[in-house]
Amino acid sequence: MRKMLLIAATLVAALTLPGLAAAKGPASAAISGPGLDGSLAIGGEGEGPGTPLGTLVDAGGFFPQMYGQSPDPTLSSRPKGTLGPSYAVIYVVPGPNGIKSRVVQQVYPYAGVTPLTYMRPGQSFWGSRKTLGGWFRASPDLKNLLVRAGLPATAPPASAGSSRTLGLSRTELVGALLGVLALMVLVAVARPSRRRGWRPLRGAS
Repeated sequence: MRKMLLIAATLVAALTLPGLAAAKGPASAAISGPGLDGSLAIGGEGEGPGTPLGTLVDAGGFFPQMYGQSPDPTLSSRPKGTLGPSYAVIYVVPGPNGIKSRVVQQVYPYAGVTPLTYMRPGQSFWGSRKTLGGWFRASPDLKNLLVRAGLPATAPPASAGSSRTLGLSRTELVGALLGVLALMVLVAVARPSRRRGWRPLRGAS
């Protein structure tokens, strides 16, 4: 019986180790979203805690979402409760033969109960591999890290975002709206004069 258990354990290890060996942490990450004027770089090492990038990877569930893990801590459906604003994290993941792939993870640092992350399943990386994806209940360390990196301490208003809106800055957008309003006023003033038009005087031959 012990011999059979040893053989089974050996087979499991043989099947698991190649997958673990292939799992690599990201070389870099950048986050963007509401309240930020651009993207924030998260520096450090992507494997193991101790650096901002390592903490982001560990606290945000990158490895189980990317490669899978047993037991699986990810969720297939969105947890209940409010999510708050969403931030996009773009990871650059090095692979074999010098391949570098980009994978996107959505982060919800202000979610109701605990920070959440989501990675869309089926994202391609290293040419033939696909992300497993799913939802992940992150630890409070995730929000603390992101606030230290530059995110607001509390959730920004829904209207807050990048300084660009539909390709226009806020100043340009206000100017465009004022221009449209002025045009509408000119059209409204011009309509009565067009209706009056020219009419011949009574009694004129």
